[in-house]
Amino acid sequence: MLIAMRRCFGSRLTALAMLLALLGACASPPATSPSAPDATTAPPSPSATTEASPSAAATSSTSPAPEPVAWAQLDASGPSAREDHTWTLDPESGLAYLFGGRDGATVFGDTWAYDLATDTWTELAPPTAPDARFGHEAVWATGSGLVIFAGQAGAAFFGDLWAYDPVGNAWRELAATGALPTPRYGSCAGIGPDDRLWISHGFTQDQVRFSDTRAYDFDSATWTDETPTDGRPVERCLHGCWWTDGGELALYAGQTTGTTALEDRWTLADGTWTRVDGTLPAGRNLYARTRLDGATLVFGGQAVDESYLGDLWLLADGSADAEQIEPVGDGPQPAGRAGAELIADPERGRVLLFGGRTTDGALDDLWALAGL
Repeated sequence: MLIAMRRCFGSRLTALAMLLALLGACASPPATSPSAPDATTAPPSPSATTEASPSAAATSSTSPAPEPVAWAQLDASGPSAREDHTWTLDPESGLAYLFGGRDGATVFGDTWAYDLATDTWTELAPPTAPDARFGHEAVWATGSGLVIFAGQAGAAFFGDLWAYDPVGNAWRELAATGALPTPRYGSCAGIGPDDRLWISHGFTQDQVRFSDTRAYDFDSATWTDETPTDGRPVERCLHGCWWTDGGELALYAGQTTGTTALEDRWTLADGTWTRVDGTLPAGRNLYARTRLDGATLVFGGQAVDESYLGDLWLLADGSADAEQIEPVGDGPQPAGRAGAELIADPERGRVLLFGGRTTDGALDDLWALAGL
């Protein structure tokens, strides 16, 4: 589940559009971070980058042909097979932090860092950590680091907030007062333009689903109920939401009582939900997604017939119609799946996909989609 952070892909999306045309196609005052004992593993230092010298710059006035949109599998030993985990990028360090998830009845509480520059995993060993869980939400919050909300483990549902500080290699639970959300699984979350953590909808025991929207203020450690009184999206879980570049909270698809996969799209602005009517992909839940520049890329998920999807769609801000992306080439492609995670790597013009599940069980494969 993802958290929705802005990515800068600018001109690469323009190139993507050209290629497609050619193909026709969920804080307390900071506690002193405990010193990490020798047995712990600190996050890896961000890899150094080297800028090209002026003499190495291209002198041709002709723009290079856009790189084909294509998948490639990466060979990087890391977390065990899982689904319903989170994978969240720190845009300053270039490290992406993975927490939790599950493989069948096994629920994880481990923390990993992935270095985008070297394509390597490091398992971290903070002295304390949140309870193991799956179906939680995660965001990167300036001043707080990696923040996770809610989730589930067996019959237990969580409504807590935790923050991971990479410098101290330490987790701490955040205080929370106000209009506390009911503990839940399968919600969605994002940092809004007001720097608050916004969450919407979700699921808890006894088959209860929610349609509420709440926001957490890190400075006052207070939750506020921001649920509009009328016209909201139906109760659901296993959906996704993100903030658009124009400052709207977008919500898409998921699952509700009696319907395995929804296909509706909504935006929240000025306290009002508005349904976006347009051409959309087939209904799905537990899809992977990541923000690009002015758009959200969606991959896979579980369909209404409970099969696993492997398609790619671009949901652009301000456009009612989604655009399908069809990778080229005869090489291998990731199997259709649900419960996977996507992150964007704008510096290298790619997105990365990790984990998920198919009919055969949980996955631990890692893929890169280039040409974006």
